[in-house]
Amino acid sequence: MKDLDLKTTISLLNAIMEAELAGVVRYTHYSLMVTGPNRIPIVQFLKAQASESLLHAQQAGEIITGLDGHPSLRIAPLEETFKHSVYDILLESLNHEKDALDLYKQLLEVVTDASVYLEEFARGMIGQEELHGMELRKMLRDFSPHDA
Repeated sequence: MKDLDLKTTISLLNAIMEAELAGVVRYTHYSLMVTGPNRIPIVQFLKAQASESLLHAQQAGEIITGLDGHPSLRIAPLEETFKHSVYDILLESLNHEKDALDLYKQLLEVVTDASVYLEEFARGMIGQEELHGMELRKMLRDFSPHDA
C-alpha cells in the first residue's frame, strides 16, 4: 500500500463538500421553479436530490474531520441561468452530476491503494452519481431543446 496524500485528499473532500452543498441550494431552487403537468413527481425527485446532496456533504465533512482536516464553510459557485423549463432544469442537473462524478473520480485516483475505506467510499459515490446521471438522461429522453 502507498501512503495516503492527506493534503490532496482533504482538498478533494472539501471540493466535494462544497459541490454537494451547492447541490442542496441548486436542487432546492429547481424544486421551487418547476411548473406544468409533471410538476409533482419532478419536484419530489429534486427535493430528494437536495436531501441526498446534504447527506453526501455531511459524509465528506465527517471524513475530513476524521483525517484531522478542517471542513470548508464555502459552497461551489452557483450560476443563475434564469432558464426554468423542466428541460433546462434537468439538463443543468445532469451537468451538476457530471461535475460531482469527476470530483469523486479524482478522489478515487488519489486514495487507490492508500486507504481501503476511502477507496470504497469513492467507488460507492461514483456509483451513486452514475445512477443519478442515468436517471436524468432517462428523464431528458422525451424532451428536445425546441420543447424547452
